Amino acid sequence: MSITSNDVEHVAKLARLELSDAEKEQFTGQLNAILKYAEKLNGLDTDDVEATSHVLPIVNVMRPDEQRDSLPIEKVLLNAPDEEDGQFKVPAVLE
Repeated sequence: MSITSNDVEHVAKLARLELSDAEKEQFTGQLNAILKYAEKLNGLDTDDVEATSHVLPIVNVMRPDEQRDSLPIEKVLLNAPDEEDGQFKVPAVLE
């Protein structure tokens, strides 16, 4: 399988891209090189290879939820740019 300049023009049109003739030729060459490299995979014996969606096992790396005490309000508000009555004070967003 090979990519032609017409294929590149078609994809560029779908993507609403304007390509110069030099760019069309460049992309045609690059895409053909990619396909040629991918064709090497057809020569591999994959009969005993199990199909996978990921090459590495995927596990949940988040910690389990556990209940614990909250931080004291004084410590929480230390980094607040502004506070009022023990709450974060932010600019009004509604008029």
